[in-house]
Amino acid sequence: MAHPGLSSRAPLVDEDDSDSQPLLTRYLYPRPHPHPISNPNPTFTLQPDRSYTYTYGPPSLFANNYVFLCALFASIGGLTFGYDQGVIANVLVMKDFVGRWGKGEEGIGPWEVGVLTAALELGCLIGALLSGYLADKYSRRRAIFLACVVFLVGSTLQTFAMSLNQLTLGRAIGGLGVGGLSTLSPLYMTEISPPETRGSLLSLEQFSIVLGCVVGFWVGFGTRNIPGALSWRLPLSLQLLPGILLAIGCFWLPPSPRWLVGQGRIRDAEKSLGRLRLVGERRAEGLVDGLVKLELLEMQVEATLLHRTSHSPSESYQQLVSNEGDVDSGKPSNHGVKAEWRAWKRLLEWKYRDRTWVGVLMMFFQQWSGINAFLYYGPTLISSLGLPSSDATLIVSGGIGIVQFFAVFPAIAMIDRLGRKPLLRTGSVMMSLSHLVIALVVYQFSNDWSSHQSAAWIAVAFVYIFTASYGVSYGPIAWCLITEVFPLSMRSKGVSLSTASNWTNNFLIGLVTPALMQTSPAGTFLTFSVACFVGYIWSTYVVPETANVSLEEIDKLFRSSAGREDQEIKFQIEEELGLHELVRELEGMDAPSTPA
Repeated sequence: MAHPGLSSRAPLVDEDDSDSQPLLTRYLYPRPHPHPISNPNPTFTLQPDRSYTYTYGPPSLFANNYVFLCALFASIGGLTFGYDQGVIANVLVMKDFVGRWGKGEEGIGPWEVGVLTAALELGCLIGALLSGYLADKYSRRRAIFLACVVFLVGSTLQTFAMSLNQLTLGRAIGGLGVGGLSTLSPLYMTEISPPETRGSLLSLEQFSIVLGCVVGFWVGFGTRNIPGALSWRLPLSLQLLPGILLAIGCFWLPPSPRWLVGQGRIRDAEKSLGRLRLVGERRAEGLVDGLVKLELLEMQVEATLLHRTSHSPSESYQQLVSNEGDVDSGKPSNHGVKAEWRAWKRLLEWKYRDRTWVGVLMMFFQQWSGINAFLYYGPTLISSLGLPSSDATLIVSGGIGIVQFFAVFPAIAMIDRLGRKPLLRTGSVMMSLSHLVIALVVYQFSNDWSSHQSAAWIAVAFVYIFTASYGVSYGPIAWCLITEVFPLSMRSKGVSLSTASNWTNNFLIGLVTPALMQTSPAGTFLTFSVACFVGYIWSTYVVPETANVSLEEIDKLFRSSAGREDQEIKFQIEEELGLHELVRELEGMDAPSTPA
């Protein structure tokens, strides 16, 4: 059954329209669900040091079906990237494709293949960098729509390309859209998610990427024997479908309350947050209404704190709202290239430097784990393992995406319960050992695979062990971590820079892997093994644990908020906005359910 919040409904309150139309006021809160929420259990816990934690319900994806469906729909942005990863592996080895664009019997050279594959990643890099600015200026949803349009233009050019240069250009243009969506989708999902399920909901981004990989690969596998150019034009054209779906549907997604707070539009933010937290159907639980007010105040406190520490220390919240822009129009007044450059430079200030390095290096290690080398060049890499036939090579390559797909489910279940660090550390060890075993097997037996078929299948087994380990660690956690570590005012640019790191390293992987494999297959796997081992050291000693911590409270994990001055300013702002008074009220409301 379709969820009533996402079907048969006019678009929700526009992020860029402060005065919602009267017709839409009845949509501010969702209608009751056809099935009640399971075990809501809203909780508020005040610690002896006056710090607090709260949840709207159990850490279950389906505790709030409305947010789940919104996040699932937004994750279609990841599907566009995953589909390209899966489909290109087959396209590159299709007979008509190689014969049409290759040079005689030699086919397409390794560097030409690398440039064609990496063109998308180069576009993604630029798109990721631009998306932060667009998300802040025009809203998350409008930026998502623009990224979809650019992606559709690039995909159309790929489908009807008449030369290898046109195909490469189409991939570069499509990459602009994919890069934007890879930033905007997890950013939006983070900003609508409650703390107790944020990690699980963000894992949907990885789920969509992997689903796209699986679908893209097997679509290409199914069309590979079609005569003529249709064998590769058809699978390339099908990527238009998710782009069209997301472009049309993004206007039915609720606005991001955190973006609205950043624009000074507090009333609209409260309406949007109330809708996302199902206040309309949970008003009998008085604590829920109070928690929504508390979460909204936390957003206001953080926005004011960050503004004061970077601008005027004595500015009140009301002055902040009036200075940041016209509340009615929702358009910020702080325009200009210099202002934008200053905002980017703040990522390298000592207050944010640790966060920036966590985001950038997380994506570095995710890519140098070697996962996309397998996805882009799966048939090429697997052929180095000496399997008996080309069909066996393609089927084993397709199995990589399937293993990764099923690995996402335990990741969704464990990411908030076990935490980010344990999964990162375990995954790093398993991936490093897998690559090492593969490298040793290839080095030892590659000259005589026919006599050592069992060794080849051992290597295949460790390819799948590596893929499963990646699927429960670096795959989903990377997208969680980069959206969690940055504060509100820096989040869109921090996520953009981190995603740009992803695409930069993705571009390098796509460019150099064919040449590396031609030079030394064993050396290629050994390189990935070393990178995963370094990732283990980094995740053990540098990465903070962000599981079950509200986005506003993550500041405490970094030294930027450990200073006494920042704490005093924050305390003053909390007092001004009435957060302390609300905490005392919530303590009294939750007292009956608290053990004596």
